[in-house]
This record gives sequence, C-alpha cells and structure tokens, in this order.
Amino acid sequence: MIKACAYEKLLSYPPFVKWRTEDPAVVRREHEGQYAWDETARTNGPAGNRSLCTQSGHKLPDISNSLADAADISQPTAKAWLQILEGLGVVYLLKPYANNALRRLTKTPKLYFCDTGLAAHLSMWLTRETLMNGAASGHFFENYAVMELVKNYAYAPSKAELTYYRDANAKEIDVFVEENNAVHPLEIKKSANPDRRAVRKFSVLEKTAVQTAAGGVICMCEEPIPIDSFHCFIPCNII
Repeated sequence: MIKACAYEKLLSYPPFVKWRTEDPAVVRREHEGQYAWDETARTNGPAGNRSLCTQSGHKLPDISNSLADAADISQPTAKAWLQILEGLGVVYLLKPYANNALRRLTKTPKLYFCDTGLAAHLSMWLTRETLMNGAASGHFFENYAVMELVKNYAYAPSKAELTYYRDANAKEIDVFVEENNAVHPLEIKKSANPDRRAVRKFSVLEKTAVQTAAGGVICMCEEPIPIDSFHCFIPCNII
C-alpha cells in the first residue's frame, strides 16, 4: 500500500510556483527561462524536453551534451539554458562532496527535476504502473527521494548540506547529508527489500578524518529496519 501511495504522490504534482519580485533582473531571468523551455520544444518538438527529463540523476556534462544533440543546439547554449532552469527552480543541481580528507573523482553536479511528476509527465510516463515497472523507474524514484530530502531540509529548523560522492574507483554514494559537522551517507534503492551490502560502500569514510553519523538505504520498505548497529533501511514515505 505504501509503495502505491508513494507513486501516487509522485504523479499528483502541484502547479509550479515561481517567486516573483519587482526586481527587473528576476523578471528578465523568468522570461529567459520560459524562452529556453519553449525554444527547446520549438526546435525539436518534445524531444529536447523529454531528453532533459530522462537524464534525471545524471551528471551535468552528460546532460548538456544529450540536450544539445536532442534539441540541435550548441553545448554552450544547452548549458546556459540549464543554468536558467536551475535559477527558476525547475531543476536542482546536487553538488559533489568536497573535502580534502576524502579523494573524489568527479567535480560535476548531478541534475534532478524539482518536480518529479512534471519530469514523468514530460517523459510520457503517465501511469503509476509504468513508473513502478518501467526501465526508468529507478531514476524517477531517486529523483523523488533526493527532492524530498531537499525540500524537507529547506524548511527544517536545522540546516544541512546535501551532496553526493564518487571516487576514483567509481564507488558512488547517492547522498551525503552534512549536518552538525558529521556526514550521514545514504543510498537510494527502488526496492522493498534491497541488498544489505549496499552500505558496504560507506566504508570509504572509515579511513578518513571525516566524522560519520548514522546513515542507511532509502527504499520502499514499510517501516525502518536495522541493517547493523549504525545503519538502517529507511521508508521513502517518512523522509
């Protein structure tokens, strides 16, 4: 039941709301953002928008290249449009973790849609069944979980920095929640019974000076389940 409800919530997105001010610069950016979105559709039909939506959770250079190819525009133009969409709150860029104590491979952010339902709609994934069982279901679930974390911490009394990590051995941790000088590592799995070994990759933090706090795997289980003395499976409906 909880799994179905999670995807119903994903599909029932509210109208997109933009903050407006009297600042001409803000108004100009809004018009530029609308132009960028409309121009993508005008240039190559829905292909440009669909290409961007299906790249959720991917790294920015890969996304800008894909968008440029789909919309038949230059890569600098694609990057400029993505910057405008970020400024308008259409997309969110999750930055890579930066700490001298922990070596990393990538310095590029990952892109997520602020409205997962909008991304699903523009990608023509229009029903709960296709979202739950389709080839891109894991990407949409990751997008949903990341943005729930972003929104919750945006309104929480205590603030936290959200990042992701990828090292030279291609080990990637989906989300680092940095709070009170400690890192909570999180993996995201679209499963009600994910592999407990998913937390093994958190061991990259053990040989560093980085202070590690409790983490776990955000998944579709129905209640929190301990994995070990430090980590647990976290139901997606409570984040």
